[in-house]
Amino acid sequence: MNGLFFIDKDSGCTSRDVVNEIIKKVETNKVGHTGTLDPIASGVLVICVGKATKLVSKLMAEEKEYEVSVTLGIKTDTLDITGQVLKEEEVYVSKKQIEDVLDSFIGTYEQEVPIYSAVKVAGKRLYEYAREGKQVVLPKRMVNIKQIKLISEPQMVDNHLVFKIRTTVSKGTYIRSLVSDIAKRLNTIGTMSSLRRIRLGNIRIDKCQKIDDLRLQDLVPVSEVLGDYPNIVVDEVLKKDILNGKIVENKYNSPEVVFVDKNNHVLALYKTYDKDNTKIKPDVMLGGI
Repeated sequence: MNGLFFIDKDSGCTSRDVVNEIIKKVETNKVGHTGTLDPIASGVLVICVGKATKLVSKLMAEEKEYEVSVTLGIKTDTLDITGQVLKEEEVYVSKKQIEDVLDSFIGTYEQEVPIYSAVKVAGKRLYEYAREGKQVVLPKRMVNIKQIKLISEPQMVDNHLVFKIRTTVSKGTYIRSLVSDIAKRLNTIGTMSSLRRIRLGNIRIDKCQKIDDLRLQDLVPVSEVLGDYPNIVVDEVLKKDILNGKIVENKYNSPEVVFVDKNNHVLALYKTYDKDNTKIKPDVMLGGI
């Protein structure tokens, strides 16, 4: 069994919980997910099965779109509403100020990785330092905020200012950190109070279904996920070369192409050869699934 399941994950469970449920359904351990969603988060979670697990890294690199609830006037240790409250304060911020600050984030900026994350520093995951109460210098990385806008009217809830945003971000962006940084630019404190992933690459939430409703026949073929790339149908001679991972001439006017056989079985995803841009080389070998 090779393919993908498009899951609408509920808040309250982990990505690993979903993977475990899929393993029970498909009766194979060759199952992987395309990027962790914290328990507080819901929405698009793509599960790869069989040879499709070779696409995990490729899909994780795709841009992601989220709807996020922001609560100003409260700070927690985890940067989301599930954490321990460290500080609270009154907030005096206008809708115009929020919109201006959101606009200021469009583009690339340096983001600090949150302490409650799985990123490793000196061989240990950051959340391990947090649980042990040990100090550590948090790494920073450049991220790209491609789009961000206010999608609800700010309103006071329990003495905190709450509003929702929609944002499209690059791989590696921590939305919890983005929310904290938005609050800082508004000269206050804030935390993420809900998170819903509504798109991963070309996979939108309306294509996804709840885990309890999932059937084996809902398995999506790899060809559907790779439909945005030029799909090249090959003859038997070129098919043999592709299956052997041969570097070939790039006659296709594209930096990335998908080779398929006459039955639409996906052989491989190829990309420009870095040593000779007139050629393309294997990026993901899929073997005709």
